Amino acid sequence: MPIYAYKGMDRAGREVKNTINVESIVIAKQRVKALGIMLIDIREQKAPGTSGGGSNFLRKGSVSVDDLAMMTRQLATLIKAKIQIVEALSALGDQVDSETLRLILSDLKQKVNEGASLAKALQDHPKVFNSVFVNMVEAGEASGTLEIVLLRLADFTEQQVRLKNKIRGAMTYPVIMGVFGFVMMNVIFIFVIPQIAKIFISMKKELPFITQVCIWISQFLQVYWWLVIACIIGFFVLFNRYVNTSKGQSQWHALQLRLPVLGMLVKMINVSRFCSTLGTLLNSGVPILTALTIVKNLIPNVHMKDAVEKARISVSEGASLTGPLIQSGYFPALVTHMIRLGERSGEIEPMLKIISENYEDQVQSKIAGLTSVLEPIMMICLGGAIGFIVFAVVIPMMNLNSVR
Repeated sequence: MPIYAYKGMDRAGREVKNTINVESIVIAKQRVKALGIMLIDIREQKAPGTSGGGSNFLRKGSVSVDDLAMMTRQLATLIKAKIQIVEALSALGDQVDSETLRLILSDLKQKVNEGASLAKALQDHPKVFNSVFVNMVEAGEASGTLEIVLLRLADFTEQQVRLKNKIRGAMTYPVIMGVFGFVMMNVIFIFVIPQIAKIFISMKKELPFITQVCIWISQFLQVYWWLVIACIIGFFVLFNRYVNTSKGQSQWHALQLRLPVLGMLVKMINVSRFCSTLGTLLNSGVPILTALTIVKNLIPNVHMKDAVEKARISVSEGASLTGPLIQSGYFPALVTHMIRLGERSGEIEPMLKIISENYEDQVQSKIAGLTSVLEPIMMICLGGAIGFIVFAVVIPMMNLNSVR
């Protein structure tokens, strides 16, 4: 059932803006007028992220992953209770807080009511429902286990959110410390050091080398501060352009995998994503070639992505999945060994689940360890910079006192 947004004036002359969920625009106008509102404008709202055209009335909205996971779990519960999909979507549309998600559910309900499958309706919202979501729903509809698949989707979505939040949380402290330290050092060099430098210069004494360097940095920043900002912005712009090229992306991703601590973390995150996504898709009935194509597109590192593509080609030719993964050198021996055991026993889905859970725990431990290492490093760097300034200021004062 479409949603119409209207604007009008009530009997007191106040402007009123609201939405109404009815069968047609004619009925919408009748309902609004029955409320004693003089219509100024009314139009149908189209859900954001649709692939087709339509109104841009509410395109700015977005759906959080938490809302999506909750909606998926509630939809699974309703379908498990033998409620028809159209009725379930209608019930969810009345409950969700997100206006954007309400519009999307209304659009899904309308398309399913017109005879489309749920998976087909989801494809019209690629910004909200990715290929994993659509293919799993399609497999669930084909096998008659839609409620089970939706529950797995909710679990899978929440798991990905937990991992992403863990990584983001671990990087928050170092980033804040870095930005704070950079700003503080610039304030000292631009505003504090010049005042102290005037006192030293008035002494007409030869200053220590460290003090001369400090004054030179201060003078440079006072005059060419704009150049420093331009260089920083220029570096990030050029770096971004370079890593978006095929050669640059390949070199940057190769460097990420070779870094001492971060390299292992990147591998573990990609392996965890590979195993959890592939296991969830296969367990939901998605064909292995389709599942590998989806997984390949979800892995950010191009070299590990290439290894998955070679594995997909190997499977399509009737060979083993693990062969290309072993040859790439990016997948640990334990992972490939367990996948091979799963292939031989026909229990690859449970093996992938065990690997993904194990690696998720390892990633969290690694992130915690990395955070504990980064914190003292940041403190040492900040302390070293402050110590440099202190010595640059204190040494001339000590020399002055010794002369007296």
